[in-house]
Amino acid sequence: QVHLVESGGGLVQAGGSLRLSCAASGRTFSSYAMGWFRQAPGKEREFVAAINRSGGNTYSADSVKGRFTISRDNLKNTVYLQMNSLKPEDTAVYYCAARLFGTGWGTPPDEYDYWGQGTQVTVSS
Repeated sequence: QVHLVESGGGLVQAGGSLRLSCAASGRTFSSYAMGWFRQAPGKEREFVAAINRSGGNTYSADSVKGRFTISRDNLKNTVYLQMNSLKPEDTAVYYCAARLFGTGWGTPPDEYDYWGQGTQVTVSS
């Protein structure tokens, strides 16, 4: 069982930056691949970025590539999403998720076993 809690969301102007954190409970955090997703009002949940168990490999959606960076610290049981050059279209609730098994980069939400409660990110123009 993994309990995930996101933090770091807020209101920022376009072009600004935010860093989201996702703290995980339990002693098996390093067993899980992690992902960040987002969901805007009226839209489906969308893949943002993923990171493997060791943190040595990452994958990002084209819409955020070059602007967002996912990382993790297995000693702190935390995964991060550094978001730079934010745009109004990045406005959404951001969720972190953990998956124990699976192949590929885990872009479909249904591949994940545990989810956080989400943190709101609002980018003003």
